[in-house]
Parts: sequence; structure tokens; C-alpha cells
Amino acid sequence: MTPPDGLFFAPVIVSLGEKPIMTSNRLQESIRAVAIFEAVKGALALVVGLGLLGLLHKDTHRLACEFISLVHLSSAQKYSKLFIDLAGNITDNKLWLFSGLALVYSAFRFVEGYGLWKERVWGEWLAVVSGMIYLPIEVYEVCVKISFVSVFALVANILVVGVVAYVLIQKKQPRDKSS
Repeated sequence: MTPPDGLFFAPVIVSLGEKPIMTSNRLQESIRAVAIFEAVKGALALVVGLGLLGLLHKDTHRLACEFISLVHLSSAQKYSKLFIDLAGNITDNKLWLFSGLALVYSAFRFVEGYGLWKERVWGEWLAVVSGMIYLPIEVYEVCVKISFVSVFALVANILVVGVVAYVLIQKKQPRDKSS
């Protein structure tokens, strides 16, 4: 039996553990896209963490000045000066701390991505809760200053949380045993 035209979620059976779960191909693809997105965020955090370790025992103030010069920015500008000042205050202990935090964040995103990819309920809950944590901050950012980036981040996060929450709700629905 084929679904009527225009039906967004065409039901198919997807096996998860012992019980078949009603979902749709499109919904499954959406969850897989979120899983890939989370894994990419994890990979980027891992690269940043390893990059921070590369700054150990280096003169970060001098490196910041060279970077500002390389990208042809004025070191007298507000943000350039702030960047140089922050780089000058970085210690090896802070680099280890931030690198460790990046590693923990990366591991969290990889675990979340795995849970979503394998359609695990715990992975879906992890995605919903971690996505909802950012919503108040993103709403605040949009209210303070509307920008393309802040609006895009808010809309994307709402969509991700909405899709994953929808999957969780669908899994809670009683299934028709006659089909």
C-alpha cells in the first residue's frame, strides 16, 4: 500500500533492537543528517583541541601579533587588540584545560552522533536535551542583535530538536499489531 501523494512521513518499519519502530525514510535520513552534523562538530572540536596543544611552550603573544599582521588587520583595532591581549595571557595550564574541554566536548558529540546513527533512544534524548540547552542563549542572541548567523543557528537548532523530538514521540505511540 502506498501513501497518498503529499504525505511527508511515509511509514516503513525500521528494526531497533527487538521491537520494530515505525518511522519514515525521510525522517530516518534527517536523523542520519543530524548524526553526521554532530560527528562533524566533534571532529572540529578535536582538531581545535589538538591545535591548542600545538601552542604549548610557544610565545602566543608573538604568534597572535604575527597572525594579525598576516591577515592584514590593524593591531590597533578593538578586536585585534583584544585577541592579542588574550593570547598574551594564555598559559600552558590554560591550554591543557581548554584542550581537555575540547576533547570532552568532542567525545560527547561523537557519542551523540553514534546514538543517533544507530537510532538509539538514549542518543535521541541526548540530542534533544543538548540542543534545548542552547535555545535560551540563541533566543537571547537574536533579541540582542539580529544577524544572519544568530537567526540561522536558532532556526537550525529548533529544526534539529523538533525532528529528534518528533522521532521520540513516534516511538512512544502505540503500534497497530494487525499490520
